[in-house]
Amino acid sequence: MRRRSWLLLAVLAGWSVLLVAPAAPAQENCFEPASIFPFEPDVEGPRPLERPATSQSPSPQNPPASEPTQQTASTKPSEQQPKRILGVMPNFRAVSAGALPPPPTPKQAFLIATKNSFDYSSFIFVGLTSMIAEGSNAHPQLGKGVAGFGRYYWRGFLDKTDGNYLVIFVLPTIFHEDERYYAKGHGNFFRRFAYAGTRIFVTPNYDGENTINAAELLGRGIAQGVSLAYYPSKTHTWGAISAKYGYALLRDSATNIFREFWPDIATHVLHRHP
Repeated sequence: MRRRSWLLLAVLAGWSVLLVAPAAPAQENCFEPASIFPFEPDVEGPRPLERPATSQSPSPQNPPASEPTQQTASTKPSEQQPKRILGVMPNFRAVSAGALPPPPTPKQAFLIATKNSFDYSSFIFVGLTSMIAEGSNAHPQLGKGVAGFGRYYWRGFLDKTDGNYLVIFVLPTIFHEDERYYAKGHGNFFRRFAYAGTRIFVTPNYDGENTINAAELLGRGIAQGVSLAYYPSKTHTWGAISAKYGYALLRDSATNIFREFWPDIATHVLHRHP
């Protein structure tokens, strides 16, 4: 148990370092909204769960059941994903282990992207990353002080917002992909770590089949391309753009890992409900 607790704390510490790393002038939000799809996650990714067909008519012994919006195969606290982590950080895109939600509609995806972009915590997060970027003089052309902070802030907010709408709403709707994170919730540490970290490359489509996560990979790239319109020209190099793109993917991967293990950290380390 001690070893497990130390491993979980290491995951938390590593995620925290990525969150505040000054190497990310793009400043996109690393917390994103929730999922809906009939999968049972495993290390290869979510798979559709077979539901037996029935032609039985309703009877007193077999009454019709109302369809739940989300079913969970387990109610263990260590497998439940909260809507907010520590009551503050948005966790809208995470689905508890064993949940069986239907595919997201375009409207649902739009609302998730909007909620993720304009949640009060998003403004705080952009403020923190803008302070780090201004303090480290990430873009000297943007200046220092209050005026410089303002220039970093609106650019960071645009980075976060256009990235959210591209990755959560626009491209998933076009490609019929479900961009929510389906927690594994069980198994050994390394299998869960590998599963969570690779969800930026693999995601389920509307048919429940694993596919290349085009929305994530293309969306983050397009967002970096859009940022060229409002960041200083000196940063318009392949090296700078590649570094920002790689950081965005690494941050999203680390966020998924943190989501996966947060219920365990809350339950076994902090001794509280997730």
